[in-house]
Amino acid sequence: MPEPHLRAADADRAAVASVLGEHMAAGRLTVAEYEERLTRAYAAKTYGELAELTTDLPGGAAPAAWSGSSVARREDRPARWGGGWGEADAWAWRSWASTAVIVLAIWGITSLASWQLLYFWPIWVIGPWGVVLLIQSFGDDDEDEGSGPEALPGR
Repeated sequence: MPEPHLRAADADRAAVASVLGEHMAAGRLTVAEYEERLTRAYAAKTYGELAELTTDLPGGAAPAAWSGSSVARREDRPARWGGGWGEADAWAWRSWASTAVIVLAIWGITSLASWQLLYFWPIWVIGPWGVVLLIQSFGDDDEDEGSGPEALPGR
């Protein structure tokens, strides 16, 4: 665990909140205890204050995310800008596909109900969205290198 007097980051507070949630789900904390500790976790300024919240729980005084530094190294971070097929890409494509099925079903049902092929308006919903997803999924990584939130100073 990092030095107790060092200031904690938002990611550290979120990691402790996640650990507390797991312990509440396992029945080690009551809802009232969880809420009180969660409030203290988000108000904590140092690692020492965060460690106090989990010292009486199994698994140690700190979440596994505290491997010596609160700031993840760049190579440890997931790619946010391009970078192939990650979980975010899969989630985006699933959202697009489910929306496509819904709008195509609405168009098909209304066309059948009117006994004629109506204007194919779903193209304006799923077309541009699909093009944006294709560009994001197959975009050039070198073009985006050095951009995004992780490239900001102090990150």
